[in-house]
Order: sequence, then C-alpha cells, then structure tokens
Amino acid sequence: MWAEACDLIDRAERLHSRFFHLATSPRARASWAPPVDMFEGEREVVIVVAMPGVTSDRVEVVHEAGALVVRGERPLPFARQSLAVRQLEIPYGAFERRIPLPNGRFDAATPELTQGCLVLRLRRIG
Repeated sequence: MWAEACDLIDRAERLHSRFFHLATSPRARASWAPPVDMFEGEREVVIVVAMPGVTSDRVEVVHEAGALVVRGERPLPFARQSLAVRQLEIPYGAFERRIPLPNGRFDAATPELTQGCLVLRLRRIG
C-alpha cells in the first residue's frame, strides 16, 4: 500500500510539473491555463476566470470563432529579490485559456478584474 501511495504522489508531481512549469520569458508559450466558471441565463453568459495577482495590463481577451481566448502573464513575485524558491505551487508565467461559447451571438461588456478574477459578461443579441 505504501508503494502505491508513493507511486500516486510521483505521478501527481509529474503531472503538476508538466502543466504548471515556470515560464522563463514573457514571450514564452503559455505554461498554464487559469480555471474558468461559466454561468448561462436566457439573456446573458457570465464567465469568471481565476487569475489572482494578475493586473489588467497583463491580460488580453480575444474573440475567435465560437470562443473567447484569455491570455496574459502572471509574474513571479519577489523576482527582483535574491530569494531562493523553497516551494512553488501557484502557477506563474504566461497563461492562455480558450473558452468555447454557447451557440448564439453576443455583445460583450467591458471586462472587470475584481478580487483576483476576470469577469466577462456577454449579452445575447437577437
């Protein structure tokens, strides 16, 4: 049983490092995807993208066919200080998330960045 537990921990660490590796440059390809919640009503769709520590000047929202793409960068804090990293679980670096939209046409309100989340409100047209 102990060997199985160790194997599970090892697999989890490999998956974690595969999906949350630290980006070394702002131009690096996306190294993580922020979690998303989507709420749909008759008149609107509300999308909440969790990205604590990301400022609005580091986020881009692009509309593509049938989807929204949210991309940006979450900088590593304390990068200019000479601190050794002892534990790193929160993802940093470039991120991107493609969010498929429900069928229909939408008019987007101005994105809001509040309490570490990007809130996108899409009003249904027609």
